[in-house]
Amino acid sequence: MKEVTIQNRKIGTEYEPFVIAEMSGNHNQSLNRALEIVEAAAKAGADALKIQTYTADTMTLEIEKEDFVISDQTSPWKNKSLYYLYQEAYTPWEWHQSIFGRCRELGMIAFSSPFDETAVDFLESLEVPCYKIASFECTDIPLIRKVARTKKPMIISTGMCTAAEIDESVTAAKEEGCREIILLKCTSTYPATPENSHIKTIPHMHDLFQCPIGLSDHTLGSGVAVASVAMGASVIEKHFTLSRQDGGVDSQFSLEPAEFHLLVQETKKAWQAMGQVHYGPTKAEDQSKKYRRSIYVSENVKKGETLTHDNLRVIRPGFGMAPKYYQVCLGKIVNQDIEKGTPLTWDLI
Repeated sequence: MKEVTIQNRKIGTEYEPFVIAEMSGNHNQSLNRALEIVEAAAKAGADALKIQTYTADTMTLEIEKEDFVISDQTSPWKNKSLYYLYQEAYTPWEWHQSIFGRCRELGMIAFSSPFDETAVDFLESLEVPCYKIASFECTDIPLIRKVARTKKPMIISTGMCTAAEIDESVTAAKEEGCREIILLKCTSTYPATPENSHIKTIPHMHDLFQCPIGLSDHTLGSGVAVASVAMGASVIEKHFTLSRQDGGVDSQFSLEPAEFHLLVQETKKAWQAMGQVHYGPTKAEDQSKKYRRSIYVSENVKKGETLTHDNLRVIRPGFGMAPKYYQVCLGKIVNQDIEKGTPLTWDLI
C-alpha cells in the first residue's frame, strides 16, 4: 500500500505532503466564523479541511463526577466537565453541508472525524470522500469497523497507541473491506512538545504497516511538521484558527493563517529537498564547476624553464588540471612559452 487516493489526490512519499487544516471547535459556535476559517484555510494553501462530528450526548454523560471532569492542571481545559467541553466545542450537524460545500467551491477536500455510529451514517448522507479516526477513538474497534464498511479511505491518528493496538485497528479495518489506510503519528497532549513527538517512529511505522504515514501535530509552530516530512511523513494535520487571541477550545495550539501558509510552503520544500541518493554535480551545478580550484601558471614562463612554487599555483577558476596533480607538476620542464594566467594542461609539460 504505497499510496492512497482521496478524491483524485494521491497521497504517499512520492507526492507533495497532503496538508489538512483541522477546524475543531475554533469556530467558537459561529457558522460565519466557520466559513471564514474555510476561506482562510484555502487561501493559506491547505489541501483539505477537517471538522469533527459529534454531540456532547454522543461523546459522554452529563455527569459532574470526578471521572467526568478534566483534572490535569496543565490541560487547556482543566476543571471543565467533559460534557460542558463537548457542548462548547462541537460543530452543529446542520452546519456540515454549508462547510463542506464551501470547501468544494474553494477546491479543498472536506471530511470529518465521526465519534459514533450515528455520525458515520450522517456523514455518509453527505457523501464525504474519506474518514478520520481520532487518537482517542483509535481503540474503538466497533467504530473503526463501521467506518471501514463504507469502503472509503481511512486516516487513523495513533496517539497513545502501542504497536499492538495500531495493528488491531488496522486489522479490523482491513477485515471490513477498507483497502486505503493512512496512519498518523500523534502525541495526544495539548499542546505537545517537540521532545515528546518522537518522529523517528514514522519510518518504523511505514515499515511495520506498509501504508502512508503522516503526522497529527499539536506542537507550537511548524518545525516538527517540517522535520517529519524528512522522516517520510506524507500527511500533515494541524489545528487552524483565524486568531489565537479570539480564544476557542483549541486556539492555544492552532496555527493562524500566515503561520499555516508558511507550514504549507516549508513542508513542500522539505519534501522537494528529499530527492534521491545522488553524488556528483546536478544539472543545475554544471555551471558552478568552473569555480573550483585548478592549477594555473602564475608567472610568464619560457620554454625549457622549470615549474616551481613561484610560477605555479592552485587557484580559481577550474579550467586547469586538478589540484591533486600539483606536486607531480613541480619540477617539470615546459615545452613552450607560457603566459601568466594560463591553465596548466599535460600537453604543456
